[in-house]
Amino acid sequence: MVFGGARGIGAAAVKRLAEDGYDVSFTYVSRPDKAQELVEHIATAGGRAYAIKADSAKIDEIRSAVADAVAQFGQLKAVVVNAGIYRGAAIEDVTLHDLDEMLNINIRAVFLSIQASIPHLQDGGRVVTIGSNVANHTGHPGSSVYQLTKTAVAGLVKGVALDLAPRQITVNNIQPGPVETDLTADMIEHLIPRSPLKRVGKPQEIGALISYLVSEEAGYMTGASLTIDGGYTL
Repeated sequence: MVFGGARGIGAAAVKRLAEDGYDVSFTYVSRPDKAQELVEHIATAGGRAYAIKADSAKIDEIRSAVADAVAQFGQLKAVVVNAGIYRGAAIEDVTLHDLDEMLNINIRAVFLSIQASIPHLQDGGRVVTIGSNVANHTGHPGSSVYQLTKTAVAGLVKGVALDLAPRQITVNNIQPGPVETDLTADMIEHLIPRSPLKRVGKPQEIGALISYLVSEEAGYMTGASLTIDGGYTL
């Protein structure tokens, strides 16, 4: 199951997991056209995907989405928590609304999505969160709240990994740098010169790392935060 799977990194995760043979449920909060397009793309390729409209800021919708996913495809094998938002502003300009929204989506919803999924996740299953390289490196002025939330996610996975270790469930965090999505389209030309590799990441590259972390080969890795950012944090 992928929380926040209709676009960008989330959609790449859905596609890659479907390619790996998983039946994939995913949530979306807007753009039902993109969600349906993704379902049809996977069906054309011979896989199965199921789109669920759910707002990660609302616990009832998170729980309902998990129940819907289980009803559709059965017990969960892997959970990817990708839902997140960014609201950039200097500290003196951050509104209470934007602060609460980022805390709710980027921290609270991550916790609640994992918590709601655990009773339906098989022993030996996988949990992957999508954080950010700003947990290790300040990207630019105006990112203080975003950095706060992504640092919290990196800490969260360590504790959750210990809680779930007796069930052989691994919990890991991916920390991407800039990735080419519709959300970063206007910033790419400014981001490329800052990268040692002189490019931004591709959603498929994040999807490939997700694929590894949910595989049997990654069974000895848990509580880790893996940075994939083309050298931004070097």
